Amino acid sequence: MTLLDIMRSASVIPVIAIDDPEHAVPLAKALVAGGIRVLEVTLRTEHGLGAIRAMSQVEGAIVGVGTLTQPEEFAASRDAGAVFGVSPGLTPALIEASRKSGLPLLPGVMTPSEVLLAREAGFRQLKLFPAVPAGGVGMLNAIAGPLPDVTFCPTGGISIETAPKFLACKNVACVGGSWLTPKDVIAAGDWGRITELAKAAATLRQ
Repeated sequence: MTLLDIMRSASVIPVIAIDDPEHAVPLAKALVAGGIRVLEVTLRTEHGLGAIRAMSQVEGAIVGVGTLTQPEEFAASRDAGAVFGVSPGLTPALIEASRKSGLPLLPGVMTPSEVLLAREAGFRQLKLFPAVPAGGVGMLNAIAGPLPDVTFCPTGGISIETAPKFLACKNVACVGGSWLTPKDVIAAGDWGRITELAKAAATLRQ
């Protein structure tokens, strides 16, 4: 699957931070059971790579790595099983690391100039981040005119209530959100609740 294929197969990509490695597999299974197959596991905790390794073995899961900020993280994440990467921004070092590792990258951008720079570097799929402070739906609609060949996954400040407005934008393939994986629900091991949240998210585009 290409990065665009992955984005289009997901209405919402949950942004996941694993604090307990024992939660990785049941969390992935609960999300997939609810119809959310594309999972972004961030490197915000020490268990990120281990969680990617475990979740990538769950049938139906398409696992990516988030919060890529260092070049050396690309190859390590790829080797752990990640099939795509997400970064909060874009630098020459990250561009080179993506190319060398072969890990498709969804880089974060916030301004039209950053979109142009990413586009010049060959990126056509971008993460508008942080989406709401960056201008949200208004920003996306304004950019669609001059840059119709760029597709976005807006992330940051989006909720289940506001997600449909973002998904209605013609240049948005999916949104990123953390509301599918509340820390208290994960800590309680309430996987049924996670599946319910996933089912609600999976139908947002409909």
